[in-house]
Amino acid sequence: MIRVVFVCSGNICRSPMAEKVFVEHLRRAGLDRHVDVCSVGTGGWHVGEPADPRAVEVLASRGYRGAHAAAQLALEHTDADLLVALDSGHARALRRMVRDPDRVRLLRAFDPDADPDAGGGLDVPDPYYGSRRGFDRVLDMIEAAMPGLLAWVRERL
Repeated sequence: MIRVVFVCSGNICRSPMAEKVFVEHLRRAGLDRHVDVCSVGTGGWHVGEPADPRAVEVLASRGYRGAHAAAQLALEHTDADLLVALDSGHARALRRMVRDPDRVRLLRAFDPDADPDAGGGLDVPDPYYGSRRGFDRVLDMIEAAMPGLLAWVRERL
């Protein structure tokens, strides 16, 4: 079983969105029985809370579903086969925690069209303090990375 953990700040916006999208894409590809997926936040501000209502709304508008309760990054998560950071700050924090920093990747590194030299690099911006439009933009970025993530899984099966 391959373990994949998505990581953002509070685990109520970006990482649960990525988790729900990836789970659905795994299901559609017939790979869901081979991959255990979860999401966590680097901070504990929202532990136990559901995903941000704007995230839930945007996900539902594109056919993604699933309950969520925010969790904080813990030692047991660092043994995952792949730790997917939503921005470079999360990636730095994860690399300090794991024995093999090569298991830490930015989500947008799986999108061949993402430009690491563009403003913001490969970071997925935090939509929390903005409007729903920011959540739509985040979901676009997440969906663009799915083919690359599925290819990563297939290479390891």
